[in-house]
Formats: sequence, structure tokens, C-alpha cells
Amino acid sequence: MTRLTAWVAGRVQGVGFRWWTRSRALELGLVGSVTNLADGRVEVVAEGPKDDCELLLSALRSGSSPGRVDHVVEHWSTPSGTFTSFDER
Repeated sequence: MTRLTAWVAGRVQGVGFRWWTRSRALELGLVGSVTNLADGRVEVVAEGPKDDCELLLSALRSGSSPGRVDHVVEHWSTPSGTFTSFDER
């Protein structure tokens, strides 16, 4: 189990990006959250098996999301275990 935190930059607010990300995460059985940040980026926090988190990260970078992803910065860490679902914030 691992925790992925990804900061997604581009035109990712107001285009359905959070809904799309939550849908991909739920398909993979991940828990966590996706949140708009004040600077225009979106923060994605996902916990679950490393392979599934890597699939979510690949989806974020795939170009198939709503809007336009210019850049994704990732950080891997130990899961907190506090999430019970995947929330859109």
C-alpha cells in the first residue's frame, strides 16, 4: 500500500477534471481526495496498492482527461489510512 500525492497544472479547474479523476480512482478501488487549489492546480491524494496508484498517475498524464494537463508533479509516501472513500472537494 502507498500514498500518491499529485499536483496537476494546466486548465484543470471548471472543466470536470475532479469528477473525471474521482471516477478513475473509484474504478481502481482507491481512496483519497481531489481538490482545487487557489493557484489553479488540482491536488490528487490517492491511497491503495502501488500498481493501482501508478495507473491513476498514468491516467492523469494521458491527455484523456477534461481540460488540459500541462504538468504533473508526484510525491510518494506512506498511506495515512484515514480515507474511507474517494472524495471530490
